Amino acid sequence: MFISTAYAQEQAAGAAGDGLLGMFLPLILIFAIFYFLLIRPQQKRQKAHQAKLAAARRGDKVVLGAGILGTVTKVQDENEILVKIAENVEVKVLKHTLMDVVSKTEPAKDAPPQPANESGEEKKSLIGTLFGKKK
Repeated sequence: MFISTAYAQEQAAGAAGDGLLGMFLPLILIFAIFYFLLIRPQQKRQKAHQAKLAAARRGDKVVLGAGILGTVTKVQDENEILVKIAENVEVKVLKHTLMDVVSKTEPAKDAPPQPANESGEEKKSLIGTLFGKKK
């Protein structure tokens, strides 16, 4: 009764603007939480997995898409590899159909061996050095 019409309209307009922001702010916060807790870690895991599969080389033990275990015998190109799944049985497989690389082979034997230490002793770790224990 004592409130003027102009004041009432001003309050209604202000409340509508605040309500719109107040309505979308929780949705934006939920999306940000989902992104940092679910989407981003999954993307990192997927990139690491793809890099692991792309680095498959001769001698690696792999799991094929159907669950078959085999050993890589030849990498033909960046997309295809030959996998030995049994005696005298090799199959040509696309790299992106691999599920996992179970065990990696040692680096090429052409690389020179790394000397452990010039004096022939084992290296000590920092904690081992502090407490007198060998690594």
